[in-house]
Amino acid sequence: MEKKNHTDAVPENHQGDSLDIESVKDFASIDDAVALFDKGKQRLLNVNEWQHVAGEALAHFTLTDPSGAPVGGQAQEGLLIKIDIPGPGTEEADGFDWVVIERIESEKNGHIESVAVRVRPTAAPGSETNETAHFYSQQSTSTFTISRDHLKVTAGVYDRNLEANQDSTKLWDKVRNAIIGFAGKKGVSAGQWKAFTNGLLEA
Repeated sequence: MEKKNHTDAVPENHQGDSLDIESVKDFASIDDAVALFDKGKQRLLNVNEWQHVAGEALAHFTLTDPSGAPVGGQAQEGLLIKIDIPGPGTEEADGFDWVVIERIESEKNGHIESVAVRVRPTAAPGSETNETAHFYSQQSTSTFTISRDHLKVTAGVYDRNLEANQDSTKLWDKVRNAIIGFAGKKGVSAGQWKAFTNGLLEA
């Protein structure tokens, strides 16, 4: 069966919860659809501007190299994203959550094209414990996509295998991760990701 998001970067959901968020725009001309797809693709790959795409209610995202130093430019496989979410942060990672960009996929086949960025929770750079520094566990993923199918442009966020991270040795982090992970799985994050997908499709 063809994937509605035109990408194999979204994993199957084997355990925990999943979340699909999409925004769609239809156009009367191919030129208009291509123009919005190209604009949305640039927004998707510019991680440092994500909070502006979604509005200030969303977390603040900073693209970094593997050592944690901020970098400019577009997302690349192997780079990290430092996340400063509203509310209490982790002790393990000095108040931040971290993910690694593990896959970037770009496809084009006739009038169908797509770009996907998949991230996974990871340890904070320089961590002595190598514990996952995120409220979700290491098997969880988020895949951010934009695709064009002829006259239709779709932006999506697809969370898979969502489970709260309980591997931390710090009690505060376990409690914090359980609360935020539970809230995220119950759809609290859905509104923020919907703002993000809407922002990717702004003209």
